[in-house]
Amino acid sequence: MRQIFPSPVTDIDPVEAYDEPRPPEGRPWVVTDMVASVDGGTAVAGRSGGLGGPGDKAVFRALRSIADVILVGAGTARAENYRAVVVDDAARQRRTARGQRPVPRLALVSGRLDLDPTSPMFTDAAEAPLVFTTAAAAQRSDAFTDVAEVVAAGDDAVELPVVMAQLHERAVGIVLVEGGPTLNGQLVAAGFVDEWCLSVAPMLLAGKSARVAHGPDPAAPIGLELHRLLEEDGYLFATYRVAQ
Repeated sequence: MRQIFPSPVTDIDPVEAYDEPRPPEGRPWVVTDMVASVDGGTAVAGRSGGLGGPGDKAVFRALRSIADVILVGAGTARAENYRAVVVDDAARQRRTARGQRPVPRLALVSGRLDLDPTSPMFTDAAEAPLVFTTAAAAQRSDAFTDVAEVVAAGDDAVELPVVMAQLHERAVGIVLVEGGPTLNGQLVAAGFVDEWCLSVAPMLLAGKSARVAHGPDPAAPIGLELHRLLEEDGYLFATYRVAQ
């Protein structure tokens, strides 16, 4: 994998390339990771896996290796057939040396709590996932008692400020958001995205695939600065951070 920006073109390991940020006061640093085709498509036959390649998977693993929590919407977890989070031995050692848990904790956003508690993402997890849901749904969460920590984060809808406050209370420093586009859009509108990582696949999809983020408009467009650009086999891996 070649680094194109900021330094002259050079070979680089995406794990070594990632420099850990400093979380803002009062909440975690939020990194969103998405893959899209050149024309903006986010799924092939309903799943993002058809867009990926070896480089994309390497970047995916690198970002997971630095996260304290991986946050994902329930719809994406179902569509992508999420399983328990795993990292390799080298990543575990680096995480332990940094004072992190050996494996990132999974957190899901599900307003209706429409998740299967027998799914491997719960039953095989190294640490019980967090599930952020509504107060009404939390009252019928008995099936998750032994496999998840269910958190009421709003009355009629999951409120992202409550989610961020709950993660901060748990000493979470870095949150990796893996979508889907609706959750991404809500985070953008709420001003909770600090870094955006986008893998651009050398493909044209057309069709009706959703954008990487959609939903309510933010108060104003959010300016970004290119932080790093990598390339491998025609894929581009761009990291942007919110302009200061």
